[in-house]
Formats: sequence, structure tokens, C-alpha cells
Amino acid sequence: MIRNNPTISRRNVLRTAAGAALVSVAGCLTDDGDSGTPGDGTDSPDGQGPLQRVAVEGTTLVVELSPDADVDQINLIQPNGELFGTRDVAAGAQQVSFEIGTSYAPGDYSVIALRDEETVAETSLSLQPDLEIVEMGIGRNQPEKMWDGPRDEIAEEAFVTVENQGSGPDAITKLLFIGDVPYPSDEEGTNYADSDDISGIYDPQSDSEVNEVIVGAGEQITVYSSRSPFAFVPGAGTSCTEDEQSGEFELILETQVGDSRIEKGYAIQYSASSEPDGCDITISET
Repeated sequence: MIRNNPTISRRNVLRTAAGAALVSVAGCLTDDGDSGTPGDGTDSPDGQGPLQRVAVEGTTLVVELSPDADVDQINLIQPNGELFGTRDVAAGAQQVSFEIGTSYAPGDYSVIALRDEETVAETSLSLQPDLEIVEMGIGRNQPEKMWDGPRDEIAEEAFVTVENQGSGPDAITKLLFIGDVPYPSDEEGTNYADSDDISGIYDPQSDSEVNEVIVGAGEQITVYSSRSPFAFVPGAGTSCTEDEQSGEFELILETQVGDSRIEKGYAIQYSASSEPDGCDITISET
């Protein structure tokens, strides 16, 4: 689920077009909030109650009912006790859903089945994303992990593999490189770190910048930079010289649920070389 900005030429303003790859995978939740294989999500241990399964699929909470469930309404209650939404259950229907998106409040939610305004079954589940940075690399060093594009463009960009180990979806809204990279995301470089309109994320399919990339519960995806953080730009950032240079930088992902930031530190070394782009760069986790 990707929302696009207007398409921007990658050759315009140092290839500022951006975006991200997205894979859509359903994450299932049982009544105790575990993610993974489908659970019954019911109010009874044998799975024979009216609430057969409660699961998160992408950004949708799905409630499946037993064939003989005598239920006419399903309510979803937020962690603060307020009503998130209600769904009428038509005669013979065995499923209703709630679109939770990525603006929900993380925490424990209650699913309540009613008949004639009386509660007949209830279960709960936890909606809590947990994003982790699994791997980060540079296109010049690992072109096989980048999209199929011109080598000079790929060499300047980075890939970041992210896994959601939690039980709820989240959205990555910004990709930042702060510190001793050749062309950082702050005022020392592309200067979009504090911009609400720039994500720094590139989508190979649309060749454009996107506002967000959704990561479902249990999903692992790869996002790509777009603002050339590893480009040596004359008059800006860091120059590549014959003498080996070193430093450190922070890789930062800003996310939507809970307005959180995921950070990871890296050491960087670079020096002039006989390569076509004239520079060797190596990175390692700190």
C-alpha cells in the first residue's frame, strides 16, 4: 500500500525521485495477540464459539464467525475503552472487517459479538508493531540487491531490509542518513530531514518518491534510498581523496504508529580508487 507523490525525474535535483518496494503479506493474530500462523481467535479454548478467528491481514482486522453464530453486531474497542467501530452482521454472513490503517493507537483491542445488544462472546488481541532494521548496504557494493537501473544511479543509493516482528502494521514515512555519509539528509547535504513532504524513499516500479511504505505484521521488506546519500557531490558533503577517511553515521527510519524512530549506527570508511566512480566505500555496524 503505497501513496505516490507526483512523479519526479530521477535526473532532476540530483535524482531526488524516491520510493519503496512493498510486499503485501497477511499477519494473523490469535486471541492472545500472537502473530504467525492462523489461530482460532475465539472466546473458547476449543475454537467452537461464535468468534472463530480474529486476524490482521495487511491493514485490515478480519473477524470470522462460525456458521451457526447467532450474532447481529461486532464491536471493536480501542485500548482506551472507546469504540473504534461497529459492523452489522447480515443473516448468513460469516465475516466482517475493520480497516485499521496505520494511524491506530497501539495496544490491546477487544472484539465483542452481540445479539440484540447483549454480549454473547468477547476476545482480545494486541496491535503493536515492532520494526527492526535487518540489513543495510550500498548499491556500489551490492548491486544485486538493488533495482535494475543505471549503475551510476544505483551506486549512490542504499537498500535497507526491515522486518516487522510485532502484531500490528506500521508505515515507514522517512529514510534518513545523518552523519559522515558523503551526502547526508540534513543541512549538510540534501536537507530534507525536517521536511514533512519528502520521505527519501524510492519505488522502482513507479520510479517516483512515495510518502510511506506499509509493513504488515510478520512482513520483511526492502526499501531504497532516493536522495543519493553515497554520492560525492562537488561543493557539498565529503570529498573522496587518496587518504583513507573514516567516520560514523546514523540510519534512521521514521514510522507512523506511535510516531517512533528506529535508529542504527554504522562506521564508514572511504578512499579514492581506480573504480569507475573513483571511490571505495565500506560500512559496518557500530
